[in-house]
Amino acid sequence: MSMTASKIEIPQKEVYTYADYALLPEGAPYQLIGGKLIMTPAPTTYHQGISMRLEVKLATFVIEKDLGMVYDAPVDVYLEETENYQPDIIYISQDRLHIIEPAMVKGAPDLIIEILSPSTAYYDLREKFKVYARHGVKEYWIVDPHEQSIEVYRGEEGKFKQIQRVEKEGKVQSVVLRGFEVEIKDIFVKLPV
Repeated sequence: MSMTASKIEIPQKEVYTYADYALLPEGAPYQLIGGKLIMTPAPTTYHQGISMRLEVKLATFVIEKDLGMVYDAPVDVYLEETENYQPDIIYISQDRLHIIEPAMVKGAPDLIIEILSPSTAYYDLREKFKVYARHGVKEYWIVDPHEQSIEVYRGEEGKFKQIQRVEKEGKVQSVVLRGFEVEIKDIFVKLPV
């Protein structure tokens, strides 16, 4: 793989590691998934609107109660040598802030929210889903802009169990953040074209 704009050469490999990923220029649109450098193009404005609404609600809740930290993409989440992701939104509880390093989050966040897009849906639903569960993510939300749905999964013994699915109307509630809930119709607001 050649990054001509930045004059960095990354050799073709069967399996890439974090050391290879770290050679990419800051902001390069890649995630390290299953030892492969996967390009993740910029999300749509609809995707970003959903992300912003969710993040504002989550961050406001967390800040008001001093519960920890909320980050949004792009922030590197290092889980193992061949798995380094940039989830859309993450929450790390106050007692686990030690996993936050200057360049990355090194370890599993308590809550991860991924918003599906055509280029990342397979990874969010399959590859990353399994790795997040295996590494102890306590709660995983999958947000589907097309269906206007949110699925909530709870981590249990290295696997995820779906505990809620809401489509088009209704509320989803967090397990990790007791009292945090989101009204679906407040999240999926289409922009005027």
